[in-house]
Amino acid sequence: MAKIVVVEDDVYMREELLNLLEKSGYDTIGLSDFENAVSEIAAYFPDLILLDINLPFRSGFEICKELKAKQIGTVLAIPLAISIRKRNKADAIFRRFLLEPDDTNEYLLCEAVPAVIRPLICELGKHLRTQQEYINEQKITVTDYEHYVENWVHEIKKPLSLMTLLLDNRKDEMSPLVHTRMLYVRDHTRQDIEQILYFSRLGATHKDYSFESLSILGTCREAVEDNLTLLEEAGFSIEYTENDYQVISDKKGLMFILGQIISNSVKYVGNNLAPRLIFSIADSMNSEQISLSIKDNGTSIPLSDLPFVFDKGFTGDTGSYLSRSTGMGLYLVQKMATDLFITVELKNNSYGGTTVTLTFPKV
Repeated sequence: MAKIVVVEDDVYMREELLNLLEKSGYDTIGLSDFENAVSEIAAYFPDLILLDINLPFRSGFEICKELKAKQIGTVLAIPLAISIRKRNKADAIFRRFLLEPDDTNEYLLCEAVPAVIRPLICELGKHLRTQQEYINEQKITVTDYEHYVENWVHEIKKPLSLMTLLLDNRKDEMSPLVHTRMLYVRDHTRQDIEQILYFSRLGATHKDYSFESLSILGTCREAVEDNLTLLEEAGFSIEYTENDYQVISDKKGLMFILGQIISNSVKYVGNNLAPRLIFSIADSMNSEQISLSIKDNGTSIPLSDLPFVFDKGFTGDTGSYLSRSTGMGLYLVQKMATDLFITVELKNNSYGGTTVTLTFPKV
């Protein structure tokens, strides 16, 4: 029976060739000591040597020359195509190792690369595993913090509900000024809490949106009613256009967007003694879109700030329109609008103040 030695450092390739040859009835031996390859091969007195070209320690060509000089067996160099396949397999193992640097993938990668770089692979594996453990710890910390914030938001709603109950039932026991101020504080607190709650939900995989047919004008009126205390405190007059249209959207999300826009108008009313808020609706027949414009006559935004008003944490230059802002309101408006397939634009008015335009797809 012919004896064949397989000289291949890729463990998968070596086992594949050995199995194939053994099934064909050959006596096969797989060589794994590549540093002393020639002496190891000579010890087996083979009839045929299947020799890989790219080996650790020594090139397959060098081993082939030495075997021929010593007239040891018949050498068949493995073709370039097989070497390319081996390289591609090593690349695939390396990518898998980077994604999941566990002990198994590290071992497989060490088997697929030259011995001289195996210590570096082991060092890289340790570093990647350390970093992965750190990332996992940070993920747990962030998740715990998000749960804490959500629980806090739900808990803080209890004293707010109690405040509302007292303001509704004990109105006669306090002066009108105190009652109005308390309503103002309650509504401001409620808006801040809603902002925190919506921010904590941004990264959620499942978002409980309920899309339904909504009256734009009716939803605007409801949003104004929810923020009436803030608007009255600032002396706002509210105007609506007569036309109304139906859109498909999530009511809670749309109410949040409108509430943030109204809050911004109140916050940046400036020194205007007659602040106004105008809600106007337009139906674009050509573009199959419906637009809601919300105009105020308060403080305009510096032109240098306009491109960044929807960026997270952006508060503008000192003394500007956004200098008193947390930089979260419009960022959350943009995020919520994206989820609801609404386009948001903000621009300055020629007479002062700003216009926020919400564009809905016509369904």
